[in-house]
Amino acid sequence: MADVLFEYVRMGASVRVTAIEPDTKTEAVVVVPAGLSEKEMQARAMQKLLYILKKKDEA
Repeated sequence: MADVLFEYVRMGASVRVTAIEPDTKTEAVVVVPAGLSEKEMQARAMQKLLYILKKKDEA
């Protein structure tokens, strides 16, 4: 997997984190508490992205 891009949008007490895999143009979006560290936010978004990519491979 190539580099994964992350986008953060603050929404009050939450942050919408989008993880984008550029090669397949696959996106995963999670909403997490704003109190999490950037590393924790990335980990949650990455976990969902890997789940989505796995499901695409199985199809």
